[in-house]
Amino acid sequence: MRMRFLGSTSEAGACPTLYETDRGTIVVQGLRLTDPEALADLRDVLDGEAAVEVPRELLTEIARRVLPDIPAIAFPTLGSTPSATT
Repeated sequence: MRMRFLGSTSEAGACPTLYETDRGTIVVQGLRLTDPEALADLRDVLDGEAAVEVPRELLTEIARRVLPDIPAIAFPTLGSTPSATT
């Protein structure tokens, strides 16, 4: 499998970061979620799976780039300009 960097909201390429694979999937790089209360809210976590927290701004910016024909209103931000970098 090969991956292509999509973007990050972190400095110097640190996580969280999104990648697109040559298999048509998205890979998320980020810090593992460790908060016990948050982990208790997850459903059906399989062996080998991990939860990663990703800023909303990163997802909306990548969606705008990957799906350019979708109206901007479909990807609202929370009062801030997305800051994902390429």
